[in-house]
Amino acid sequence: MEAWVERMTQALLAALALPKFGLSAVFVIALVSATLLPLGSEPAVYGLVRLNPSLFWPAVFVATAGNTIGGMITWWMGYGAERAYEAAAHRKPNDHRALRILQRHGAKACLLSWLPGVGDPLCAVAGWLKLPFWPCVGYMAVGKFLRYVTMTAALVWLFPGTAP
Repeated sequence: MEAWVERMTQALLAALALPKFGLSAVFVIALVSATLLPLGSEPAVYGLVRLNPSLFWPAVFVATAGNTIGGMITWWMGYGAERAYEAAAHRKPNDHRALRILQRHGAKACLLSWLPGVGDPLCAVAGWLKLPFWPCVGYMAVGKFLRYVTMTAALVWLFPGTAP
């Protein structure tokens, strides 16, 4: 039984190996990590770049695209949640301080969507507030792109060397 589990584990790891599926795996991981699910995509991006340094820019662009699309999905989730709340409660939500701050800064606040812990909920709140969709997407993309460039470059610089 133990040998079977070992073989199955190795087969699963081989099936999910980054060199084989590379950019598509990075895209899916980045997309899922931009929803409200707790998942980080930086290790996948770094792993791919570490195994194949020539994929630095493609990995950054693919991760940015996946993460931005995930942010768009989260925006629509917030938009739908607000509509459902209004329909169920028959009133607008209370005017909280955090909502007022986000309303004041508008779509530009989505530039901070790259922040861990608050970035993904920020996209949902932007949808809840019905901030303009495409400007939000633009700011999300810029913030997420800068995060991937900075994080991946820093990791490559901090852990230089060739792939094992």
